Amino acid sequence: MKQRGNTGKWLRLNFYGRMNVAVCNFLHQTMLTTIAFLERKITKVMDNIISFIQSIILGIVEGITEFLPVSSTGHLVIFENLLGFEGTTPSFVEMYTYVIQLGAILAVIFLYWGKIKDTLINFFPQKVGFEKSGFRFWLMLAIACIPGGVFGILLNDLTDKYLFTPIVVAFTLFFGGIWMIYAESKFRNNKLGGGGDELNVTVKQALIIGSFQVLAIIPGMSRSASTIIGGWVAGLSTVAAAEFSFFLAIPVMVGMSFLKIVKIGGFSSLTTEEIISLVIGFVVSFLVAMVVIKKFIAYLQKKPMKVFAYYRMIFAIIVLVAGIAGFFG
Repeated sequence: MKQRGNTGKWLRLNFYGRMNVAVCNFLHQTMLTTIAFLERKITKVMDNIISFIQSIILGIVEGITEFLPVSSTGHLVIFENLLGFEGTTPSFVEMYTYVIQLGAILAVIFLYWGKIKDTLINFFPQKVGFEKSGFRFWLMLAIACIPGGVFGILLNDLTDKYLFTPIVVAFTLFFGGIWMIYAESKFRNNKLGGGGDELNVTVKQALIIGSFQVLAIIPGMSRSASTIIGGWVAGLSTVAAAEFSFFLAIPVMVGMSFLKIVKIGGFSSLTTEEIISLVIGFVVSFLVAMVVIKKFIAYLQKKPMKVFAYYRMIFAIIVLVAGIAGFFG
């Protein structure tokens, strides 16, 4: 009887022991699963925070550089590489670049709404005459878009494939800076000024400016620099050339961004986090561009543009050194 009692006690202890081991194993696995889950969640949250911070930085870069003659696309290519900016969707970075440019363009529409509204109110020549009509102004913008539109369609795939690299951008920034210094020294004294004169360019001037805009297909050249130099060659003053460049950006950048977004496949494939990044970049670039446009025009009324040329050349050298050192992978 005593032996049977000991056996029963041993069986009970063995059973409880196994139960304890099973419970411990269960708790251990649960803890590991919970820790792994929390790690994934924390990692995702941290990745999102980093992505949002990168979006803010790139939005600031876009807002500052879109209308300055220093190449916004070139700066975005460089900073996206330096920051390691990427998304889950393969086309996200390209999509981001074009969406935040629309934020900067919205700043032009907002700041120059008075002039834009006047061109719409006085659109038909029967009301104010052809020379002062909004129809004439928008026609000149359309004519200025033709060269860039034609060459953009023909060369778009080639530039996307071969030229969107930091090193190409650096070379273009440098030699574009030299060209800016030469062009300004030769044409800066043009007298056709701002304050409305940019609304009265001729067909010949529009074609000259549009032809120079073709150079902006090369990343690092700068659409702003190209069109301002084109404006100088066409006889416009610096301020008039800059303001015409702002107006020309509206159809050019909206059209190009729309076509690119459609070509990429639209927003349907993007994740929620990527869409939030787009919104952040768009808003930041809009707000920053609002400040920069005002300051840029005020600056041009008093001082030359060569400071931007020097900046381009210095920045290009820094980018080349960084590229040689392997910072761009």
